[in-house]
Amino acid sequence: MGQEAKVLQLFKTLHRTRQQVFKNDARALEAARIKINEEFKSNKNETSPKKIEELMKVGSDVELLLRTSVIQGIHTDHNTLQLVPRKDLLIENVPYCDVPTPKQ
Repeated sequence: MGQEAKVLQLFKTLHRTRQQVFKNDARALEAARIKINEEFKSNKNETSPKKIEELMKVGSDVELLLRTSVIQGIHTDHNTLQLVPRKDLLIENVPYCDVPTPKQ
């Protein structure tokens, strides 16, 4: 796959992730859309393959961070937030054990 196709794929992936992460939050959706588009436009004329790879790495890291670390919160009262985690953020919680069990 050519570098232009990879850049376009990352652009689309970031927008899909934005739509999932900020679902039902028009302000956050719009702000993220503007930021993604600004970053891609500001680097539109980059020709150095090394610099493009660095920018692609940053974009991939941002997508991963959004997908795995952002949780929506909804104001329910003046001092209360209701957290709305996505299903892909809910992982099985394994309890921590101070005393390791011996291997058998």
